[in-house]
Parts: sequence; structure tokens; C-alpha cells
Amino acid sequence: MCGIVGWLDWDDDLSSQHAILQKMAQAIQHRGPDEEGYWLSPRAAIAHRRLIVIDPEGGKQPMVYREGDQTCVLSFNGEIYNYLELRRQLELLGHSFQTNSDTEVLLRAFLEWREECVRHLNGIFAFAIWDEKNHRLFLARDHLGVKPLFYCQRGSSFLFGSELKALLAHPKVKPEVEADGLADIIGLGPARTPGFGIFRNVNEVRAGHCVTVTKDQIRTRPYWKLESKVHTDDMDTTTERIRYLLKDTVQRQLISDLPLVSMLSGGLDSSGLVALAAEELRKKGKTLQTYSVDFVDNDQHFEEGLLHISLDAPWAKSVSEHVQTKHQEITFNAQDLITHFHMPLRARDLPGLGETDTSLYLFCREMKKKATVSLSGESADEVFNGYPWFQKEKFLNSGKFPWMEHDGWSSFLNEDAIEKIRPQEYLRRRYEEGIAEVHPLEGETALEAQQRKMSYLFITRFLPLLLDRKDRMSMYTGFEVRVPYCDYRLVEYLWNVPWKVKNIDQIEKGLLRRAYKGYLPHEVLYRNKSAYPMTYHPEYYHAILDHMKQILANPNSPLLPLINKSVIQFVLDGKAPMNLAQSTKLIEYLVQINMWLEEYKISIR
Repeated sequence: MCGIVGWLDWDDDLSSQHAILQKMAQAIQHRGPDEEGYWLSPRAAIAHRRLIVIDPEGGKQPMVYREGDQTCVLSFNGEIYNYLELRRQLELLGHSFQTNSDTEVLLRAFLEWREECVRHLNGIFAFAIWDEKNHRLFLARDHLGVKPLFYCQRGSSFLFGSELKALLAHPKVKPEVEADGLADIIGLGPARTPGFGIFRNVNEVRAGHCVTVTKDQIRTRPYWKLESKVHTDDMDTTTERIRYLLKDTVQRQLISDLPLVSMLSGGLDSSGLVALAAEELRKKGKTLQTYSVDFVDNDQHFEEGLLHISLDAPWAKSVSEHVQTKHQEITFNAQDLITHFHMPLRARDLPGLGETDTSLYLFCREMKKKATVSLSGESADEVFNGYPWFQKEKFLNSGKFPWMEHDGWSSFLNEDAIEKIRPQEYLRRRYEEGIAEVHPLEGETALEAQQRKMSYLFITRFLPLLLDRKDRMSMYTGFEVRVPYCDYRLVEYLWNVPWKVKNIDQIEKGLLRRAYKGYLPHEVLYRNKSAYPMTYHPEYYHAILDHMKQILANPNSPLLPLINKSVIQFVLDGKAPMNLAQSTKLIEYLVQINMWLEEYKISIR
């Protein structure tokens, strides 16, 4: 994995603008701590920060192709999992290769198929290719949006980068946010609207989309989308197809020239991947290293909730013993989370998921000491319909994003802020935009149509929150995480598998459980869903509440002009109808918003 940045200018000569380009690249040096590279011409300046995973010597970037009057420059973040097959195909078409890298395969694929090259790729990627002869830039992002890519236009300049901080490092980009940006933060946050970059006139390349940039226009188009079709496979065929796709995907994603490990919670999703990966590595005489995360004294303070049914530690140990991995549990205390609370904001450039972000950052930092790449189980719940919200009709027919138990964070706003931001109107608009994108299937019942809409919202609106989190927290430590459940072939197939089939045997993710039969212990196979672990230690909660009290006491706190202090004080006093963990999550997000406004010197327009 890596970081990419670039700058086009249609009026000014960029040949001597190395200093600014370097500043943009250095803003994301954590994404590529191993190498840096630069390429400049009068119209384009492109940079790359590299984290070496495949072909250490041959994969240097930006990678440049020159022949006759043609010059193409590639800066690429990600992995192409089918690059060996593509290489063989391109060789048959007459291409010759100088390296063993997937980077060169991607560049050659572009030379052969131009912008249609993305339809040949299986991987996680965000890349830019500059055609010097035609003064044309091509940007593309993987099918599910695992790898990030942002861009903006400023006068005659067009800028792009893997993270928002790369754009903000350019003197033409100011940390300005308009009403819609605040509405996204406060209404939808920490999720985001696809394609919306929060900062004024900053965009994100949407998942499954590509962008073509010339002097005259910026054109965005999808190259992949979920298409609704009748599912004709019977139950046994469906189960076998899922099992095949999972095994093939894991096999592809084990390719690495550097040490690879896997995260293991002891839940169905990660345990299944670990079982498949361990089996594949045993064929090569290797033992898979697995890691789990836990917190000091969690067994004493644990509170069962909708998404946290049980602690992970005993389950992870059971799976490790069953599939024969070398396992290590990494433990953090409340003070670790308090000390590093600010790090996720700097990694995301936006408010996020609080201590679950912090612990993931620390978790990746520890794994990085022994490895460079890890597998992880994100996306299984979104594509197999695993969340509790999928199982209750009240969420299906709520007329809003089903994971939102409340109306965003708008209940904490004062009247002036509500009038300016109009968060409820914004939420309604974004919800209707989302369901309008769904391709209906003729003959579906009203319930089936609504279930399809909910699945779409989870895949396109909720999943990106988790993928952003995993990318930013891991890459902030120079650590790569791969997500096999995001293989687009698996997602395409499951999109048309009926709801009742996904939940066969009267249990959520029943289809996935059937696919993993024979690989996992029975008790793990039928363990109830439990989300990524969190701390339950009162020390952490009280620290966050104290932080909020300090914000309220400081008349210069940038959050104060937006909030209703009496409502927040009501929560701090323990009078709100919620437990300590719930109230902390609410306050935690507001603390992050204050930090964001302050650290990034946000100007609200």
C-alpha cells in the first residue's frame, strides 16, 4: 500500500514546483514510509510514497512508460490480486515486462485497454495515470472503495491525493467547510456521503468509479455497479459458490513478499478467513500468525449490548487452537486509549469512531512490529446481512438510515446552528438519494424491495465508514490490511441471493455459516455476532466526560457556537436515558468535532 498525490495546471509551468509537490507527499508519508518518488513536467506534477509489499526493486513509482512521442506516468496505491493472470494475458497480446510488480501490470493494462483497464482488475486500488501527449489524467478507485482518493479544482489547478491532508498541504486549498459539510459531519457522521469530501469543493472518487480530467472538463462515470438479477442457483450450488469464492479470494490475497498475518476476533467472519488462510499456508509448510485485541479489566466491566454479546478472548483462543495458528493477544489499558485519543483524528482528517479507532490504530502499530500485511473480516455483515438491523421490520421501514438510532447528533445543536445546517432536511435528502440509486428487480415483493434498498445503503453508505477506518488507522502506522469479503465477485453474487437464503437455518448469516462448515468448531460457527471490541473501563469514560467539561468551560472552544450547552450538561450529569457507555459515545464524537475545528483551523462559511 502507498500514498499518491498529484497536481495539474493548465496555465502555470509546474516543472519547478517540486517543493510544493514534496510538501503534499510528505503529508501522507505514513502511507509509504519506505520510498518516495517524483515526476514533474510543465503541465503535471506527480508524487508517490511507497510501502513495499511486492517486488521491492521493480515496483518503484511513479512508474513511467516512454515510447516514441508517448509518455504515461502511473502513481498507484493498492494491490492487484489478479496481476499474474493479467500479466500472462498481456504477454499473449505482445507486451513484455521489465519487473515482477503488479504496478507494471497495471500500467501495461492501461496501455492495452486504456480507461477500460479497470474492468479487468481484481484488487483494492486507487491510481492516477497521466497521459503526457494528450494532457489527460485518468483516476480510478476500486469496486468497494477500500482505497481512498480525493480531488479538487482550484482555478487552473487540479489536485488529487490519497488523503484530505495531501490536498490541504497545497497553498490553494483552505480548510473551509460549508453548511453541507457540517451537516454531513453532524447528521451522518462518522459515516459520509459517497463522493463528498466535506471540505468546500473537495470531492472523493466514488467506489467503482473513474474520473477523466482534461483542460476542458472533469468527467466522472461508474465502471461497476450492483445489478439486480433473478437468483437461479439452488441452496447447495449457492453454498458451494460462496465457499469457492471465499477460498479463491483468500488464496489471491495471501500473495506478499513480506510477512503476512491475520486479525482474529473469534467471531464467524474473521475465524472463517483464518481457517482458510491457515489451510493454504500449511500447504506451503508455513504457520499463520494471528492477533486479537483486548482491554485490561474488560472481564470485570463488560456490559452486554446489541452489538457486543460476549468478550472475544476465549473464542479467539479456541479458533487458533482448532486451525493451528500461532496466536498473540494484544492488550491495552484505558490510559493507552486516553493518551492516543487524538491520533485517529489526524489519521482520518475528520471526526471518527472514538476509542474503537484509537484501539485499532494501536493494534495495527503493534502488529507492524512483526509484519507488514494483515487479513481482516470487514464487509461480511454488510454483504451477508448480519447486523441486527437487518432482522427487525421497524428498521426496514424507518424511512432513514437503519443504523442511526437517533437523528444524528443534531439534538446537541443550538437553534442558530440548526437553522444554518438544517441537519434533518440534509439527512432526508441523502437518504432519498441513496435509495434512488438502487436497481429494483421486477417481481419482487414490497418487503423484498425494501430489504434490497437496506442492503444497498449498508454497502454504499455504512461499509465505507468501516473501510475508511481500517485504511486510515492501519496506514497511519505503515501497515497494510486486506479485506477478502470485499472481493467484488463475492459482493456481486450475494447482491442477488435472496434474503431468506442468506439467513438460512433461521439464523443471521446462515449461508456463510454453511459455507464454513467443516472449517470451524461448532460453537464458533454458531456464535452470536459481536462487534469489534471496546473498553468498558470507567477510567476511559470519565476521562472523555471530563474533556467535554473542559470544552464547555473554555469560552474559546470552537464547538460552543454550534451546541446547546444545557442539553450536553444534562448528559454529563447522568440524567439522559442512556448508560455510561452510550452517553460516552455521544460525548466522544462532540469532543472530536471540537478537536477537528481547532486543530485543522476550520473556517465555517
